[in-house]
Amino acid sequence: MAMLKMKSIRELSEKDLRDKLEQMKTELSKLQTENAKGTLRKETGKIRKVRKEVARLLTRLNEVKKEWIWHWHQNLI
Repeated sequence: MAMLKMKSIRELSEKDLRDKLEQMKTELSKLQTENAKGTLRKETGKIRKVRKEVARLLTRLNEVKKEWIWHWHQNLI
């Protein structure tokens, strides 16, 4: 799994962001389960990378939401 840069994340649509977020959360859950069982040896650093990826996606989704609210508010005035 290659880490996405913010530039490429900003180019994704909201639906793509949500799909990617769901995929990353699933992967994170699997990694955390393996770590708890003790079967995740050399890939423990991958958990941190996936968590940061989830944070980036959530940040972008919040930006999209705020942009929508701002545009909606501007149309009311």
